[in-house]
Amino acid sequence: MEKRFLGNTGIKVSQIGFGVLPMGASQLDLPVNEGAELIQYALSKGISFFDTAQYYDTYRFMRPAFNSFFNNDLLSKDAPSQAPVISSKCLMSGYDDMREAVAEARRELGLDVIDIFLLHEVMSPDDFHARCGAWDYLKEAKNLGIIRAMGISTHHQDVCSFMADVPECDVVFPLINKNGLGIRNGSGPGTADGMANAINKCHDAGKGVYAMKVFGGGNLTSEYRECLDFVSNIRGVDAMVIGFTSKEEIDRAVEYAEGRLPDDYAPDTSKKKMFISQDDCIGCLACKNRCPNKAIYINKNGLSEIDHDICLTCGYCAPVCPVRALIMIDVCR
Repeated sequence: MEKRFLGNTGIKVSQIGFGVLPMGASQLDLPVNEGAELIQYALSKGISFFDTAQYYDTYRFMRPAFNSFFNNDLLSKDAPSQAPVISSKCLMSGYDDMREAVAEARRELGLDVIDIFLLHEVMSPDDFHARCGAWDYLKEAKNLGIIRAMGISTHHQDVCSFMADVPECDVVFPLINKNGLGIRNGSGPGTADGMANAINKCHDAGKGVYAMKVFGGGNLTSEYRECLDFVSNIRGVDAMVIGFTSKEEIDRAVEYAEGRLPDDYAPDTSKKKMFISQDDCIGCLACKNRCPNKAIYINKNGLSEIDHDICLTCGYCAPVCPVRALIMIDVCR
């Protein structure tokens, strides 16, 4: 698979990255051996870029996968060039919080150096400034050589645009898909075009950009090729991170990247179910009000949940969610 440089970082990544969130406790909750096997399979197919985060609780899948694949007890900064490139993230705002997050990643993954570390889910320029302590530690960690690049992840096009002008920012990890699902702009909805323009600006400033939610949290999977084509053709997108849940999904993405995917490929979405992330839901009721089959209810925490006995998996709820809390995942791998 083609590898590309992330902006001016000097870090080269596979065109397709593996987002390991779905195998964790918040979605599929795979046994460690199954998750590790899926990561090993991706590595064997040429996918060497992996996105994780402190709160995903997925380091436990990654270390055994890497150790098994390379037959090493410890991967270090001197590992061969085919070694995985890892990006992790932290939601916390303080210097000490970020220091512990980086230390935890190094410890749990058995790595001397984490390639990329991000402020996780920055929601506004003010939010970025409020997390200056964490940002200061990332600058220190980069100077110490224990991370290679620093940046942010965001669902907000205004934040993506803002980061183009932050000199210490090496990489940006924005949400982008052809229908604009989950994109925000300030306190309101954003657009695919707006985020694409922000990505262009980051690229022009030398930032590396890798895209998330190219299928809108799984809601656009039936438009598989169109989704990948849209994001691939945005100037400045260096890589796309996909949340794989099966070997078949990995195979199809590799075929796409290598130009071997049949033109008429249509994924089987019959095994998909809608879920609402309780971490992301804000209880606004937009999805409940939109559901044509009354399959969404409010739980004891005041958040939305789906009654799978009556859900039609139509996906009508997804476009109205302001925070992309609705996801569609394969429940029968």
